[in-house]
Formats: sequence, C-alpha cells, structure tokens
Amino acid sequence: MSGRIVSVNVALPGRTLHREGRPVVTGILKRPVAGRVRVLPLSLEGDGVGNTKGHGGPRKSVYAYPSEHYAFWRTERPEAELPWGAFGENLTLEGVLEADVRPGDRLVVGTAVFGVTQPRFPCATLALKFGRDSFVKEFEAAGRSGFYLTVVGTGEIGAGDVVTVERVGPDGPDIATIFRETPT
Repeated sequence: MSGRIVSVNVALPGRTLHREGRPVVTGILKRPVAGRVRVLPLSLEGDGVGNTKGHGGPRKSVYAYPSEHYAFWRTERPEAELPWGAFGENLTLEGVLEADVRPGDRLVVGTAVFGVTQPRFPCATLALKFGRDSFVKEFEAAGRSGFYLTVVGTGEIGAGDVVTVERVGPDGPDIATIFRETPT
C-alpha cells in the first residue's frame, strides 16, 4: 500500500498563544516547507515542540495527519483557516489513513524510514490553537486522530514523495481502533 506526502510542515517553539491571560509557548503552529527536509533522529530539521511532557521524544518524533480529513474539518469549522499543518502535523499525507496502519508498521518516504507508534490524543494546546475549549472533545468524537511516528532511518523527505507502508510483525489493531478504544 502507498500514498504520498502532500506537505511537510515545521515550526520551532517560540510562537506564543494565550490561555487565560498566560502565555503558552508552542511549536504547534506548523507551516509548509518548500523543498527537501532533513529527517533527524528525533524530529525534522527546523521543527520542535513546546511541551516536551506530552510531545516529542523517540515515540512521538513526527506527527502525520491524513489530508482526507481536511474536507471534514472545513465543513465542521468553516470559520477556521485550515492550511496544511493546521492540526500541528509534520506530515500531511494522502492515501494513508489511521485504519491503514498499525503500531510497528514502517513508512518508507524519500530516503527516510519511520515507524508507526500510536494515535495522537488531543491536548489543550490544540484547543487553544482553534480557540475553543470544546475542540479536544470535538477532535476525539470525530475519530480523525492522525498518528505519531518514530524515526527508524534518517534521510530527506519532501512534498510529493511516495509513502510506502510496510507491515512489520504480527497483525494487531490499527490506529483508528486504538484511538476509538482508548479511554481519555
């Protein structure tokens, strides 16, 4: 099975949102990158996270989100600007959905290799970015989580690259099922 990268999106922490008058430094405000991007052992070049307690690290190095979900969100939230990267994803993918991948599967992209680890569970920063406290619950109810990746092999990637999904290990629940069945 295969898909492609629609957009590679990065941001370093440093942009500030405000929650109840207090500043929140974040890296969620991702922007598409032109050209090739180096895949580093724990992230993409030019990317970082503001809250290292809930994001980043070896099991959450890169966040992938299906481009197919944008049509749903544009209908649900017509007032919201939704450029690629709007959900804080590093990779906006086409043709690779949560039901298509399981933890342990490999994504071969450009000259890099990623391992699928887990669904993304929404956080307060996502709600803050969308300006709605209820957005965490909306995101959960929609069942469109995207998924985290670990870096298995460094390299370079770019928009338009083919994404090849390789099954590794025994069959288990897919990311969509894990997201649905995990209590939050």
